[in-house]
Amino acid sequence: MLVATALSCIFVRDLFAVIMVFGLYSLLSAGFFLSLKAPDVALTEASIGAGIAPILMLGTLALTRKRSEPQPRAKKSLRSALLPLVVVSLTGVALIYATLDMPYFADPAAPIHNHVVPRYIEQSGQETGIPNIVTSILASYRGYDTLGEAFVIFAAGLGVLALLGFLSDGSGREYWQFEDTANLRHHAVLHVISKILIPLILLYALYVQFHGEYSPGGGFQAGVIFAVAFILYALVYGLEAAYKIMSPVVLRYMMVIGVLIYGGTGVLCLILGGHYLEYGVLSDYPKHGQHIGIILVELGVGVTVASVMMTLFFTFSGRAKRSVLKKQGVET
Repeated sequence: MLVATALSCIFVRDLFAVIMVFGLYSLLSAGFFLSLKAPDVALTEASIGAGIAPILMLGTLALTRKRSEPQPRAKKSLRSALLPLVVVSLTGVALIYATLDMPYFADPAAPIHNHVVPRYIEQSGQETGIPNIVTSILASYRGYDTLGEAFVIFAAGLGVLALLGFLSDGSGREYWQFEDTANLRHHAVLHVISKILIPLILLYALYVQFHGEYSPGGGFQAGVIFAVAFILYALVYGLEAAYKIMSPVVLRYMMVIGVLIYGGTGVLCLILGGHYLEYGVLSDYPKHGQHIGIILVELGVGVTVASVMMTLFFTFSGRAKRSVLKKQGVET
């Protein structure tokens, strides 16, 4: 089914159908990860690949066309036509040859199963007091890596704002303009169902955020789920209504605050006499300090991810209104 959906994404020309198939591909991948006993990865793939990514693609599709236009085929010589095939074939052969030295799937003698992984499995619970090994690794043992990922997400959101020109022009006037193009609010079924679903989605996001120490979840997944609730509200009730609840200017501050929460936790550890992101010094009991530190950094990640995701949606949605005003000569 993964192969079938992947090929459909290539050959289908209806871009709306491609986005739906892409979401189906991510959902199948999440099921595949779950069958391999990787629920944290499955939850991430389901929330991002099958959740918010298709929504952002649909928002982009609203600014373009629904179908891709066929490109005129230029006459090519036999040499120019065979060259890409030869390059791709040689690259594929090289990659297959490189996999011959890899250990077999689930091989207990593989290097990864004989070095750091046994230590994580056997000692992480005693050292951090966190039952979820994935959370203890990402937020504690590899806290520097996760901090870098949070900065990457923050930089991505800032880059989108800069590239699309949605930053302040220096005069205090913000380039956030919205067009109430969502006629979904007039659909009674969606109106009622959304009122039921949105609070449940927000509640589930909070559960994933603050229960990630004991079950699959954490700041990355919770941030995306939280953003999906607000995006669903914007789709059903219109951008103007969503703007009144969560201003894009506030979202920009939240992007910064989320990163500062994560980085500030490390600074607090330094002030208390420990190393950077050494959570054990946050309490008289090291395990309690680990709990406090992981909760803080996961909260920073969740705030950053949620604000960046909502900023991306508002940016692309607001771009449509800005282009309309520009054509009418309203905006200079």
